[in-house]
Amino acid sequence: MSKEMHKKEKGFIIVNTLIFAFIAIMVTTAFVSWTAILLNSIRHLQYREQAFQIAEAGIDYYRWHLAHASGDFQDGTGQPGPYYHDFYNKDGILLGQFKLDIVAPTTGSTLVTIKSTGIITTPIPVSRTIEARLAIPSFAKYSVVANAAMRFGAGTEVFGLLHSNGGIRFDGLAHNVVTSAATTYNDADFDACTVNSWGVHTCDTPADPQPQTPPPSRTDVFEAGRQYSVPTVDFVGLSTDLSDMKANAIANGRYFDASGVLGYHIVLKTDDTFDLYRVNSLVPAPSNCSSSQANWGTWSIAVGGEQLLGTYANPANGIIFVEDHLWINGQINTARLTIAAGRFPDSSSTWRDITINNDLLYTNYDGQDVLGLMTQRNINIGMVSENDLRIDAAVIAQNGRVGRFYYRGPSGQRCSPYHSRSIITLYGMIGTSQRYGFAYTDGTGYITRNIIYDGNLLYAPPPYFPLTSDQYSTVFWREL
Repeated sequence: MSKEMHKKEKGFIIVNTLIFAFIAIMVTTAFVSWTAILLNSIRHLQYREQAFQIAEAGIDYYRWHLAHASGDFQDGTGQPGPYYHDFYNKDGILLGQFKLDIVAPTTGSTLVTIKSTGIITTPIPVSRTIEARLAIPSFAKYSVVANAAMRFGAGTEVFGLLHSNGGIRFDGLAHNVVTSAATTYNDADFDACTVNSWGVHTCDTPADPQPQTPPPSRTDVFEAGRQYSVPTVDFVGLSTDLSDMKANAIANGRYFDASGVLGYHIVLKTDDTFDLYRVNSLVPAPSNCSSSQANWGTWSIAVGGEQLLGTYANPANGIIFVEDHLWINGQINTARLTIAAGRFPDSSSTWRDITINNDLLYTNYDGQDVLGLMTQRNINIGMVSENDLRIDAAVIAQNGRVGRFYYRGPSGQRCSPYHSRSIITLYGMIGTSQRYGFAYTDGTGYITRNIIYDGNLLYAPPPYFPLTSDQYSTVFWREL
């Protein structure tokens, strides 16, 4: 090989070596950079996760705080927030802080909003924020809650929670959980299906087996499941709730003593006021129109049978209490009210009722309008009631029932033309000590019954509405 050829070959090798070296350096540099970026990304993800965990710790801390001081929404400081707390690991090393912003419940509500921000300050500033809403569960979490055995017939469709301290026969479709405090019971509607039944059962084909055999899941009836032997819901304690409502009405709401005659009539208005009437006379029962039902009557105000007492502004704390029987109708607009009727000292001989014969309406169905009605005995639909009646409210009858009396006289005599009505729609919830109902098997009462749960009640029940627990639970959670 000539010297010239040898020099060319050496030059070629050097060039190739330099090229491959350059490529190797570039690949190595890229790999090192990628590794560094990956490590930084992993560290950043680690710090973000730490910030998230710290934010959650803030929510957990304030849930604990409320368990020990349920009415404190200023973190024990007595001062407005935000509130900062250092966060340490198990070895006592400071990892960061959580910052709490707390929105106290509105008057008469238990819904508290907590915004917790987890903060990592070193070596990379990172923060993440969680918002949670906590509330003490109220009666308004149920679509229907009863102190007695209940029956829901074929064709019934219910979207909210159902509970009975007795038992429940359910032959329709329940989209939420159905519960009973009873393990087994004998249904009042005795037939082959209902004698010695599970606390929550169905007679829809194929009917549930008797308690010797575990019941099937029956998701075609109980879409979200069923439970029995659950704790009872306290109806006796509602007397204390009514007494507290009276005290709050006297202090900062609207309180009306005994009328001296038959009771009061409230007409709610959309301008945040209501008209108050004194009821002097009722519609007499037609000839041969009577019933053996306890406290039966027409429960309907006679034409000219009332006197206007005045127009009042809705109270700021949302509570109206009358110590007498009450008739109510009208419409609200962006109002939150609880209206209660009772007489104290509490005695069965002086229990008061609430009657609704004409539409009781919301203007808004997005949670801006909320109305609660609570009484010692019955929530009535009277004889002279609208043929197409709508009630937008959460209603509770502490010792009686929510429903309509039997307006058909002995031997088939009818309380004509009021014995049969067309449609009743209740949008809200029902709490009833005795079995509720707006119709009877002979075609009297309301032919079509629509019971619709107002989902807004779950997070924001009416002011001072009765509670089912003394502990806060999480009703809403999200990362901001």
